[in-house]
Parts: sequence; structure tokens; C-alpha cells
Amino acid sequence: MAQQFTDANFQTEVLASNQLSVIDFWAEWCGPCRAIGPVIEELSKEYDGKVKVGKLNVDENPQVSMNYGITSIPAILFVKNGQVVDKLVGAQPKGNFVKKIEQHM
Repeated sequence: MAQQFTDANFQTEVLASNQLSVIDFWAEWCGPCRAIGPVIEELSKEYDGKVKVGKLNVDENPQVSMNYGITSIPAILFVKNGQVVDKLVGAQPKGNFVKKIEQHM
């Protein structure tokens, strides 16, 4: 199951980790966000133990969203060693996520 990232755990779970983290910035009311939800869940299972794959609700966690200038959702950030190494915005096919993950692992 995809991890739940929050304002409270983002520092320890994502920024302090040396593993690649894939963060899906989403909201309950966002149709495209719900559309890619199952893809995020699949990726979290496929890369379990190798990549941290999770979701961050922008309505419930405004601080991290503001820190990264998230203005459009879904926005997917790829973070490694505390730095954003890549980003996708909008609903995307699974292959696009896999390509970015493999590139940055």
C-alpha cells in the first residue's frame, strides 16, 4: 500500500531518506488524482523495499505543498537525497512513472 506522507512526517520519510521517493500530491475532489490512484498503488507494490511510493493530500498538508510550489494536481515529485530530481504534472500513463523511477533509482 502507498505510504501516506504528511507535513509532519515528510522530513523523516522523504527528505532524510537516501531512497528514491515518489510523492503523489493529490486531493479527494480531484478527478485526475483519483484516476492515477490505482497506478500509484501498483507502483508501491512493485517497488516495495526499493522506492518509497506515497501520496500527500494537499488539503490536509498545505505546508509541504507550499514549500514545493504545487499549484496543479496531480503533481508527482521524484525526490532523492532530499532533492527533487524529477516531476510529472497531470494524469499520466503508468509507463511514464516507471521510466522516471528506473532513471533515478
